[in-house]
Amino acid sequence: MADQTAGTEDELRLHTVQLREMLTRVVEHARHDVATVSDPRTRALFEATADVCQYLVTAMEHEEQKVPAWQR
Repeated sequence: MADQTAGTEDELRLHTVQLREMLTRVVEHARHDVATVSDPRTRALFEATADVCQYLVTAMEHEEQKVPAWQR
């Protein structure tokens, strides 16, 4: 039974790492596009997208480190 749990935990860690990397690329792409777009509403949308994705990246990093919420 412990082996199944360990395998599942490893798989979850892998998925978390993959999602974090994908979100990091979205943050970079959105921040890059902010500089290339002239429409203020679109710029705000891209900035908000980058901010939200960055928040998720940070949350995933905290989860990986198992940092209690009160210590963040």
